[in-house]
Amino acid sequence: MKGLCTPRESFVKLCCYVGVGEPSLSRSHDRRLRQMYRSAGWPCLDPIEIDLLAAGLLERINLANGTDCLRVTDAGIKRISETLERNRGALDQHEALVALVAEKSVRDGRIAYCGLNLRSKPGEEWINLRPDVYSIRRTTVEAYVEPIIYEIKVKRSDLLADLKKPEKRLGYIELASECYYVLAEKVGVAEDIPPECGVVLVKDGQLEQARAAPKRPMTLSFQMWMALAKADRFRTLDEPTPFL
Repeated sequence: MKGLCTPRESFVKLCCYVGVGEPSLSRSHDRRLRQMYRSAGWPCLDPIEIDLLAAGLLERINLANGTDCLRVTDAGIKRISETLERNRGALDQHEALVALVAEKSVRDGRIAYCGLNLRSKPGEEWINLRPDVYSIRRTTVEAYVEPIIYEIKVKRSDLLADLKKPEKRLGYIELASECYYVLAEKVGVAEDIPPECGVVLVKDGQLEQARAAPKRPMTLSFQMWMALAKADRFRTLDEPTPFL
């Protein structure tokens, strides 16, 4: 009927009346919204669900058997699409920066690998690691290999989450002579990064070392040599790919 508000409009008006804003949605809300879109829509009855209902991204549906289920609204579909688009943009930026770091390593006379699956035991338990870029020197002397790990961050939230994982940094330190964080523009500054790691900042599309990483002498384990032997090294665009 004319003059009646939808539940969404009523909620917004109520927020304005009591002087509060609409629910602040986080990555947890976006993740739940995607899960709800793929599921049968059974309610979880938790605060995240309440926020999504209040924001008009989910709606309750009364089934014939008397139970309720949830359905993603048109506004929710739009939110999912916008989130996926942002994630694709961040992924593209991340992959471009990975390639930039790997290419510089190659031009510096090193052999680079992207996305190696490695294992480390910095404490009592083994952990799985996947450094963005792992490089070694081109040398026939094992003591001069000097492996370097680069962890690349293009989003501030990802950097802050990563800094809360000291076991991951210790794992990287076990696998490399030097470890660096590579930060895209406006992601962070050198002071954000613990002193056991170096820092490289991206400025105007160029890599600038803001702080050198502490260098530790080490030799690669047999496990690491096997991982490198099974992996494909990074090749620059002007380097021909060999025939198999």
